[in-house]
Amino acid sequence: MTAKPSFVLLGVMALMLSVGCSTLSRGPAAPQGLGDKAVIAGIPGARIYADSAATDLTRLGLESVRREEAFLASSGHKGPLPAASLLAISGGGDNGAFGAGLLAGWTAAGSRPQFRAVTGISTGALIAPFAFLGPAYDHVLKHVYTDVTAKDIYTPRNLVSVFFGDAAADTTPLWKLISRYVDRKMLDAVAAEYQKGRLLLIATTDLDAGRAVIWNMGQIAASDNPKALDLFRKVMLASSAIPGAFPPVLFNVEVNGRPYQEMDVDGGTVAQVFVYPPSFRLGQMSGRYGIQRQRRLYVIQNARLDPQWIDVSRRTLPIARRAISCLIQNQGKTDLLAIYYLSNRDHLDFNLAYIPESFNEPDRGNFDRRYMRKLFDLGYTLAANGYPWKKAPPGLSPPAKGTLERAILSK
Repeated sequence: MTAKPSFVLLGVMALMLSVGCSTLSRGPAAPQGLGDKAVIAGIPGARIYADSAATDLTRLGLESVRREEAFLASSGHKGPLPAASLLAISGGGDNGAFGAGLLAGWTAAGSRPQFRAVTGISTGALIAPFAFLGPAYDHVLKHVYTDVTAKDIYTPRNLVSVFFGDAAADTTPLWKLISRYVDRKMLDAVAAEYQKGRLLLIATTDLDAGRAVIWNMGQIAASDNPKALDLFRKVMLASSAIPGAFPPVLFNVEVNGRPYQEMDVDGGTVAQVFVYPPSFRLGQMSGRYGIQRQRRLYVIQNARLDPQWIDVSRRTLPIARRAISCLIQNQGKTDLLAIYYLSNRDHLDFNLAYIPESFNEPDRGNFDRRYMRKLFDLGYTLAANGYPWKKAPPGLSPPAKGTLERAILSK
């Protein structure tokens, strides 16, 4: 779940220690060049690669619009499509408490929209399904991000397991936590919203292919496959599986009827936050198929974006820890710049929230309850009082007032 640098460093150390040791068995990976043909048996359309042909994403988008149109028509709606609000939730480990608090505070403010689409990656993947279902699940987010501790997420393994296993920790506690809240009732609720045209997308990383995988969680939920609930949970677990620290998640796939096994880890390995790939040109698609509507994009970045000064000791571990911290933060900034570019290209009203520079609560370790509660309360208070959404990433100027409106009206 793109945890704190200290935990990522633990994963890196585990990988280094295990070099040359025997490995655990697994099924064969899909051969090179055939990954795009890999499917989940019995659940067509469950997943696509993020860098696959734009036609796949166009199909997914068009199908969702047609379902939305059918639902609106059955409800008596006439006229143009209503404005669409999109939500993207980033990784950040226990910093996800900020996003959870912000969503709950947004509910309290009375201005939280129903999101047409929600995307999540890493800790954002744990938040996304509950954000998708709306305020009725705010209590779940509050519990997960204010009451749990490290023991509710993972159990450290011994040195032998580090050498001969696949990770430094066991995530059975996280699996139990996910299973506690992601039950059949919740799955049915996601499926019902999917039938109305709404989208819930979660990203993982296929380690063999080195590619991001986008999972259509609504399609999975709407499937009548008896394994759908288990798959839904596994995708959430996989998107949070920090390589080397947490075990990867294996997915059984088929290519032309032959069985293979895909090994997925934390979606944050590829990106800290995502909306859709640059190859998917939402503005052009909308014009081509006559889909006219206003779109507002909300991005919750569960991180600080300002540089934080630290007096680094001249020792291996502190140097590595600091370097990883800088890498993660700057990857997140780059992702935001890409999303901002897409928003301007495709005429989305861009809105960004992130942990402010003023938040300086000491972090005493991974999933420190006091730290998470303070961060949750901060997000809640900011949103309840009317969050001042940023119209551009730090260091950039937003478009001139009226530019977006003119671009939409000209389409």
